Amino acid sequence: MPHGFKLQFKMKNIVIIGIVILGILGFIYSKSSNIKSNPQSVPQASSSTSKTSNIPDDISQTTVIAEGLDTPWAIAFLPDKNMLLTERAGRVRLIQDGKLQEQPVAALTQVKEIGEGGLLGITIDPDFSTNNFVYLYYTYSSSGDNTLNRVVRMTYQNNVLNDEKIIVDKIPGASNHNGGRIKFGPDKLLYITTGDAENPSQAQDKNTLGGKILRVKDGSVEVYSYGHRNPQGLAWDNQGNLWATEHGRSGVQSGLDEVNKIVQGKNYGWPTIQGNEKKDGMETPILNSLSDTWAPAGLAFLNSSFFFGGLRGQALYQAVVDGEALTLKEHFKNQFGRIREVILGPDNMLYITTSNKDGRGIPKSGDDKVIRINPAKL
Repeated sequence: MPHGFKLQFKMKNIVIIGIVILGILGFIYSKSSNIKSNPQSVPQASSSTSKTSNIPDDISQTTVIAEGLDTPWAIAFLPDKNMLLTERAGRVRLIQDGKLQEQPVAALTQVKEIGEGGLLGITIDPDFSTNNFVYLYYTYSSSGDNTLNRVVRMTYQNNVLNDEKIIVDKIPGASNHNGGRIKFGPDKLLYITTGDAENPSQAQDKNTLGGKILRVKDGSVEVYSYGHRNPQGLAWDNQGNLWATEHGRSGVQSGLDEVNKIVQGKNYGWPTIQGNEKKDGMETPILNSLSDTWAPAGLAFLNSSFFFGGLRGQALYQAVVDGEALTLKEHFKNQFGRIREVILGPDNMLYITTSNKDGRGIPKSGDDKVIRINPAKL
């Protein structure tokens, strides 16, 4: 082959290779430019670590864990991941290895099931592994028709609750508005929600225990916040802030249910302000239901969202944290009926209870139930 032809052939190959390389570099640059100009195409880090990313894909959206219950009100998880739950009539039930045990672990004879009252909240001590303490909130009658509520502590051993000790007594009670949620906070102190016991003036009176969120500290009871009508949900966000759900007005003008961020010492306005109303020295809720009615109960926090049960609303509500605001979503509307408890399990699943046997629902086959919700499939 002539030398000139060889050189021409090599030059041609070099040109072709150069064109290919330039093309590849141009393509890479183009993709890089697109990424920089469109941040939405880059997955953004979540403000809180997702607790659903490790949930197996084969876990269904909903699973019935237990059924045939009578108005279950609250759930507490034991360190071994088994569940204790309250039935409003006065029984504490055990769900062990995913199966409801026939024999109650306790049947409290002093419980007075009246209207919304009865055996309500349950929680376990932060040091349960060493002291086996379980706390309960229930309605009782001190004398005649006088209705009151109390918080007691019992000891759980060999699947039985014994040794009842009163922790907080003579909380105002009535047929309605008994509050009843109890939980330990990140500070390892016990928080208690109480209702106004159908006497709205109690909510503004700091000398009574009605219409409050209470905290037990060093053996004494303090008013943590006041101006509440009937709070039934408590949860802490990933920053350690306390939040609560609260029932708004009832009757013909039902609505104005609330989700509040709770700050120690603050006045949450009932009955002076409602909904979006404002007044100096009183807190307006972060979110309210306006003319809709949720009748909100149990509250849990997961992955930058609050989840709460709707009784009259008959839904699992999700309030997504959006800066300083909350954006509401609905799940399972009218599917399960009245939803009372919502709690986050040790498996990062949500657990809910139905409340269709509470006298205000329409019981369906198998009611009442405990249902596991896979949040990754909502």
